[in-house]
Amino acid sequence: MAVNDRLLGIVAFVQSAEAGSFAIAAERLGVTRSAIGKRIARLEQQLGARLFHRSTRRQSLTDDGQAYYERCVKALAELDAAQAALDSGRREPSGRLRVSAPVLFGRHCVAPVMLELARRHPKLDIDLSFSDRVVDLVEEGYDLAIRIGRLPDSATLAARRLTDERLGICASPAYLAQRGLPREVDDFAGHDAVLYGRNGQSVPWRLRDANGQVREPAVRARLRFDDLQAIADAAIADAGLALLPCWLLSQYVRTGELQMVMHADRVVGGRINAVWPHTHYLPLRTRAAIDLLVERIPVLVGVQAQGWREAA
Repeated sequence: MAVNDRLLGIVAFVQSAEAGSFAIAAERLGVTRSAIGKRIARLEQQLGARLFHRSTRRQSLTDDGQAYYERCVKALAELDAAQAALDSGRREPSGRLRVSAPVLFGRHCVAPVMLELARRHPKLDIDLSFSDRVVDLVEEGYDLAIRIGRLPDSATLAARRLTDERLGICASPAYLAQRGLPREVDDFAGHDAVLYGRNGQSVPWRLRDANGQVREPAVRARLRFDDLQAIADAAIADAGLALLPCWLLSQYVRTGELQMVMHADRVVGGRINAVWPHTHYLPLRTRAAIDLLVERIPVLVGVQAQGWREAA
């Protein structure tokens, strides 16, 4: 059995023992359940010992499996420590870092951070891809992604909150002069709206009423785009109300092209997260990127949104 095959088998074995399931281990490692089964079968054949008790309902370690698991965990920890020491000895992130970010937020806020990261670490090569599609980090080979909104539970991904996204509802002065300024949630009924949507599904607006209850206003969706800039442009062209992040709409409020209808303290926003494939060892280049994003994104979001309330 080749050394690489044995290492793959050991990793599959440890993940399966910790997860209690070949299926969960497969999800964490980004492979099929059958691949996990084959790796462990080859490992058992090479060891001449059965590692798991298997049944249709449950899976547990044999005595030999428990003893082997304890040794394997220590060995993998030593490998992680060796890699960490190597990175520490380099003291410099290096290699290729692949990052995915939403299109407009990526251009406005993530790209400046990646540029700063590249300047700090000359040995680091950065590929930043802009897409509003939720990429499969493991399948598509990304080291890191920026995602806005609620994250689903995942056994294969880890995440860190960067900041909260502040949202506001706005419209052109001409639209509001003609249709009136809605002040409470019930006032939105009958108003035209430009919504964000993908695949025929719109993202609902969630507003706090005068009593602090979260409600979804009844608006008439005449236009739906999957691009925030297109939504802003439509609102400027008198198409209706629009919900936009404050880091984007602030510039148009300051120029007078858009007028604030409801501020961020009444609009429920989402979190901005850094997400990466779950691993026992996080490469130094990924850690450096996450640390800089944590440091800089709240500042960039705040600076770009600065003055939106005063301008309103």
